[in-house]
Amino acid sequence: MAVDNPIPVTVFTGFLGSGKTTTILSLLKRLPAEYKLCLLKNEFGDTAVDSELAREGNLGVQEMINGCMCCVLVGQMKLALMELKEKYNPDRIIVETSGSAFPAPIAWQIREMESDGFALDSIATVVDCINFTGYEDTSYTAKMQAQYTDVILLNKHELVSEQQLDTVIDHINELNTDTPKIKCEGTLGVSPDVLFGLDTKLFQISMDKTQQPEELMFTSVPGGAPAAHHADGKHQENEVDLIQVYETLDTATPLRYDQFEAFLKTLPKDDIYRLKGFVRLQDGEELRLYIVNHSFGRYTFTPVTAAETLEKASQYVLKITVMGQDLRMYVDKVRAGLLLDETSNIKFTPAHRH
Repeated sequence: MAVDNPIPVTVFTGFLGSGKTTTILSLLKRLPAEYKLCLLKNEFGDTAVDSELAREGNLGVQEMINGCMCCVLVGQMKLALMELKEKYNPDRIIVETSGSAFPAPIAWQIREMESDGFALDSIATVVDCINFTGYEDTSYTAKMQAQYTDVILLNKHELVSEQQLDTVIDHINELNTDTPKIKCEGTLGVSPDVLFGLDTKLFQISMDKTQQPEELMFTSVPGGAPAAHHADGKHQENEVDLIQVYETLDTATPLRYDQFEAFLKTLPKDDIYRLKGFVRLQDGEELRLYIVNHSFGRYTFTPVTAAETLEKASQYVLKITVMGQDLRMYVDKVRAGLLLDETSNIKFTPAHRH
């Protein structure tokens, strides 16, 4: 039985580096000061960088790492939503999926929580207009995210020509003709009025599941929670290679700011989709901890100021995750670019492509 005045939940999907977190943070600037918004963030890998960026914006956050909430972490999502409700009693919760998540199982989980006081409001997919026509050919997930959504947010459109933007929209229309396509306006993002209050009809549990394509089916797991019915439960590992670097003050010397920036500029965007993490850099006379966010050749450094984050990252010199394809050939390049020796703590995890 549905609860009166349930907490609306907005789900954000989109491929790695599309700009989901940036779009979500831009919403904060356009909401009334008294409006309480919380974020449930599913991080790819084990580095909760985007969650820390959200905390820098004074947003209540729960993160889920080392797995995908549409399958591996399926049982944890309900617990995380309940904790946000009890701790913050928010006006709305935003669920930001990892770049590899299928939207359907997440939507069904939220719909099954109506009696707990939650209501699925809308699913929004963020599209990177610079790179979509490249990664749609290699990512089945990116196509699914564009197909099953209430609204498509065209991010970074101001960085491409009109002809390139038309090409991106043509490609999206081949997947999804009827869904509105809305431009994100730089740092302003998109208006909450566009995303909030849509009362989506997607993925209603009453739908005849025998008529759904395989990727939209779900089965039950212990405890009765729905799980994605994929041939491979670790589908997020099928499309993306990972290089993970972890160095502490005991094992490595901090780089200078200009050295690390020079390293980022050498990374090819065709193979390296995203780099994110914590890095402690010598900037003039000062040694500072930054959140670095590199996406398809573009990057930002955010100085860490939140006390909770500073405490968590107090021992880091480097804790970064590199995501992309054919990354085995880049392990030595990453090691050399970061001025690390053969004893450095670098882990390469290949995608399990079929």
